[in-house]
Amino acid sequence: MQLKGYRRPDGKAGIRNHILIISSVVCANRTVEMIAAQVPGAIPLTHPHGCAQLGIDKNQTARVLGGFGANPNVACALVVGLGCETVQPDIIAEVIAKTKKTVDSITIQQCGGTLKAVARGAELAAQMAATAAVQEREEIAWSEIVLATECGGSDTTSGLAANPACGHASDLVIEAGGTVILSETMELVGAEHLLAERSKTKAIGQGIYDITQQAEQGAMALGEDIRGGQPTPGNIAGGLTTIEEKSLGCIYKAGNTIINEVVDYACAPTQKGLVVMDTPGHDVESVTGMVAGGAHLVVFTTGQGTPTGCPIAPVIKVTGNFNTALTMADNIDINAGEILQGTATKESIGNKIYEEYQQVINGKQTKAELFGQRDFAINRIGPTL
Repeated sequence: MQLKGYRRPDGKAGIRNHILIISSVVCANRTVEMIAAQVPGAIPLTHPHGCAQLGIDKNQTARVLGGFGANPNVACALVVGLGCETVQPDIIAEVIAKTKKTVDSITIQQCGGTLKAVARGAELAAQMAATAAVQEREEIAWSEIVLATECGGSDTTSGLAANPACGHASDLVIEAGGTVILSETMELVGAEHLLAERSKTKAIGQGIYDITQQAEQGAMALGEDIRGGQPTPGNIAGGLTTIEEKSLGCIYKAGNTIINEVVDYACAPTQKGLVVMDTPGHDVESVTGMVAGGAHLVVFTTGQGTPTGCPIAPVIKVTGNFNTALTMADNIDINAGEILQGTATKESIGNKIYEEYQQVINGKQTKAELFGQRDFAINRIGPTL
């Protein structure tokens, strides 16, 4: 199947054509929502951050917001701030401007209040929407696509059916020239040695050991053991008893190719093929990091079911639990439970998932998109000042 997407000024290709209205600080959230409501199709990006943050959190917030605006799925972006915050809107706009796409920024204080900011913002966003509306899809290649992988609400069927099937599809994406991101560092603990063995170099393998050790040490520094939260109560109810057991199932979704790179949270991969990103196990924070790093679409395996989506990237839900596929049919895109029922194989479902990727890239909406599920959360590192 020929893939089609939207060509951006910097040469990259997107699979959606969003107008994104970005809040640089929590104080601007309502204004951003009001602006987006005035422009059909515009998407508001709100969050509780942007001020009173230490340097590392300030930088990470700016990197995530800039990464979302720079993502090829975004045609144009407007950044809205209050005016006195730590993460100034022009900082974010400068990151987005490097992609050569249309971007602008305003502050509520400079505009003279909420109503004037909404009027000005809606005017700018409407102009952006008019520009995006005339853009047509053109042929693109798999080598231009970045796929994010995620799992949440896992149970025993995740590691036995859904993740292995997604792993087969990941191998097909990489074989076609694409890039696949494996995330959730907490859920690599106990399986890190297997990933290190598959790394292209010893340095990359050591990088995997480093991020898993840092994850464990970070919890211990707080006087906690990650095994108090991993597996989650829901995972345990679903039959997963240890973090090692969960991790061994988790890594299947990335397939069997070599690992070419380890990148930090919300940073764009510089290598093709399979890449590991250092993200938390928190589903929304993890997906947010990968999309900020440039992921075009997300495959999300779930044993017990979840409605989670993303503001700018389509999220495809795959379950290995046949019962979940029936009871949460309005949230699930692919039923991999047929593998455990003996009516399908890992390869046949994997091929089906790969075909779904192609259809979604070409415009088919996922269940999460149809529901307008726009979950967004930035991982926090330190305290609020």
